[in-house]
Amino acid sequence: MPKIRIRFFANLREHTKTKELVLEGMTVREILDKICKKFPGLESLLFNGDKLRPYMNVFLNGRDVSGLEGMETELHTDDEIAIFPPVSGG
Repeated sequence: MPKIRIRFFANLREHTKTKELVLEGMTVREILDKICKKFPGLESLLFNGDKLRPYMNVFLNGRDVSGLEGMETELHTDDEIAIFPPVSGG
C-alpha cells in the first residue's frame, strides 16, 4: 500500500496539532477516512454526510482532486495530499 504524505493548513493544523503526517492508503477517500478516525471531530470539518464539504480544498500533488477522479482518485507512493480549509484575510 502506498505511503502518502498529508499536509494540513490553517484550522486543520490547529485541530490535528501537526502540519503533516504519513499514512498508507489506496485512494483519497481512504486517506481522509483514516485521518478522521485518527483525529476525532475532524470529520465534521471535512464532510457533510459522506460528501466533502464544498469549501474544503483537497489537492493531490498540487492538483485539485475535483479535477481528477475526486475522492476515488488512486494514490501512488510518495504522493502528497494537501488539505486547505477556507481562509480569508485582508
